[in-house]
Amino acid sequence: MFTSIYLFYMKELFKAMLLLFLGTAFTKAVSARSNTSQSVMVEGKKMAYKTSNLANRKAGEPILVFEAGLGGGTFDPILPLLPNHIASIQYERSGIGSSEPDSRIVTDSQVVARLHGLLQTLAIQPPYLLVGHSMGGPYIRLFAAQYPDEVCGLVFSDPTDFMLTEQEDEHAKVVSQSKTSYQQITKIIMEQMSKNKNSSAGAHIDAARALTSISKGYFHEYRKLPPLKKEIAATVIISYNKNIELPDEELDRKLNLGINFKAWWKEYDELRIQHYAALLKDNDHSMLVLLPKYSHGIYYQNPQLVAKLIQDNFNSYKKE
Repeated sequence: MFTSIYLFYMKELFKAMLLLFLGTAFTKAVSARSNTSQSVMVEGKKMAYKTSNLANRKAGEPILVFEAGLGGGTFDPILPLLPNHIASIQYERSGIGSSEPDSRIVTDSQVVARLHGLLQTLAIQPPYLLVGHSMGGPYIRLFAAQYPDEVCGLVFSDPTDFMLTEQEDEHAKVVSQSKTSYQQITKIIMEQMSKNKNSSAGAHIDAARALTSISKGYFHEYRKLPPLKKEIAATVIISYNKNIELPDEELDRKLNLGINFKAWWKEYDELRIQHYAALLKDNDHSMLVLLPKYSHGIYYQNPQLVAKLIQDNFNSYKKE
């Protein structure tokens, strides 16, 4: 979730540009570490990706597979903070960046299958340690359900709460004395993003696809997932008690959402924490990290912490 409701899905689109304007040594280090973007055909469509330290990967070691939030994004701030022996791959989903749109991809399951197809095409063998930010969180959970024997770890960076039920959603709205619920806001933001003239064509495509899927029921594909395989190390990083920002209030007034922000966030933060705590409670080498007053972009605000948590997850597999 983003620090503000509007930024919930929009902020990721501007972070890469922000790094370009900073002009810091850190930005230069990121550029030096990351390989040039490449592309490959997967099921007749071009997919863009870039790898890091692939030549240093030893047989049987995990590889980091990054899954961005809605509209795409980069994990470059984390990469220079990881050891050279940890290999990784970032990619752009259908229609984002240099990846071709594919109208056949409608469901989240198809998004996950296409990522798996990319890994197979590139002959990148498991085990996979998936890192998902925001909406990427649900996607990596679905990947672990569809390919459980190929996944060794999951790192959720402030993930979207795909486990929120309709009953919980309605109760939180009522208790917070608000007119609009979390599930309703999610749909509204996807609608706004799919039409926003200031966002990229890829963001339009990604948001429109997600909107089509969620319109059939809030994360309906996730309702009957098998329990997370207990050997999969799960690290969940959640920001909560966020500051209420001006864009929140502006969007609330513009769309007449009637959100009582402090009480609203309190209810939904507590539910999200409960849901992810239950998700990993039986899993080995797992942890839930709570960060009060952090922004949604945790790995921009504190890349050192996120890099360390990823490395800890990676090392837990090496010790098996």
